[in-house]
Amino acid sequence: MSGQSPEIDAAKINTAPTAAADMPLLRVEGVSKAFGDFRAVDRLSLDIKAGEFFALLGPSGCGKTTLLRMLAGFETPDEGRILLGGRDIAPVLPHDRPVNMMFQNYALFPHLSVRDNIAFGLKRAGMARAAIDTRVGEMVALVKLEGMEKRRPDQLSGGQKQRVALARSLARRPKVLLLDEPLAALDKKLREGTQLELMELQRRLGMTFIVVTHDQEEAMTMANRIGVMDAGRLEQVATPRDLYEAPASRWVAQFVGDVNLFDGEVTSREGHRLTIATRDGGTIVVAEPRDPAGKTEVSVAIRPEKVKLSRRGPASDAVNAQAINRLEGVVTDVSYLGGSTVYKIKLDSGAALRSSIANTARLDLDTLSAGQRVVAWFTPDDCVVLER
Repeated sequence: MSGQSPEIDAAKINTAPTAAADMPLLRVEGVSKAFGDFRAVDRLSLDIKAGEFFALLGPSGCGKTTLLRMLAGFETPDEGRILLGGRDIAPVLPHDRPVNMMFQNYALFPHLSVRDNIAFGLKRAGMARAAIDTRVGEMVALVKLEGMEKRRPDQLSGGQKQRVALARSLARRPKVLLLDEPLAALDKKLREGTQLELMELQRRLGMTFIVVTHDQEEAMTMANRIGVMDAGRLEQVATPRDLYEAPASRWVAQFVGDVNLFDGEVTSREGHRLTIATRDGGTIVVAEPRDPAGKTEVSVAIRPEKVKLSRRGPASDAVNAQAINRLEGVVTDVSYLGGSTVYKIKLDSGAALRSSIANTARLDLDTLSAGQRVVAWFTPDDCVVLER
């Protein structure tokens, strides 16, 4: 990247009128980035709306942090464009573009106070001292650090350091805030509370947040939409609900949450039902997909919480018996998780099945135990058909 001043400056980007009311704030067009022979991001395209809380989710090494660094300006795309407000920001230096990044390790200056850490970027931007004092005061109040302005980072807890880093990132009022694993260093309880605070903060500011995480629960809790990445490519972009309930591929179904998968062949179509003969010799009836399966070989995905268990199966007067899939087997493992209990079942066919049952009563005297025979059942509408 050249050290010369770019022709496009941040002020122009901030004030640029959008070409159309429905135009995305940020558009990534066919962007690629390689490091030697390794292609970290591979011809990726993505639109993100103004005011959206967007999450990039994926396993380690999938390219999500590389993409975030290109949005911030710390890496330059080998090909493709990154448009912010309709303008290409590739020539714009990191400190000149209206984008700020909050790093995973917070990157606070250990010798500076909370106040001076927050003010650092404002001073570099040449803001007047009185304006800096006002802005820092606003940021301190925003992240609830009043009374801690003179402390140094080594005098703060992990959660307080995170707030300082967030305040510093927001101080210059960027159009887009990038967050790289922002809650990874926090313990579970603090992380859950901070997720809610980030969501509330984002709503109050109306700012576009893009967060990178490998934590599925974190992404699904905070984001309006999630982009799932693998091997440098976007596998699916969807709302949390659609991502979980209607995965676009077998890989996404396996990566997002727990899932039972049965491979098989479509043997018949009747009305709105498909009959699948599974490889283990069983039969599963599923609802016709919204996009009809174009191949005979498919996978059937059923989330564990959709699988009901009982000693005798569903009551005949409660459901239409013909619309229920029944699989019999033996409980091999029981895991009590507080809000739910997860059962592992070895089916008579030899296949394994997982069922997650909500613990709705404090004491469940009718609980199942390892070694018991059970009937696992679920409806055709509980199943998702995925082409292989």
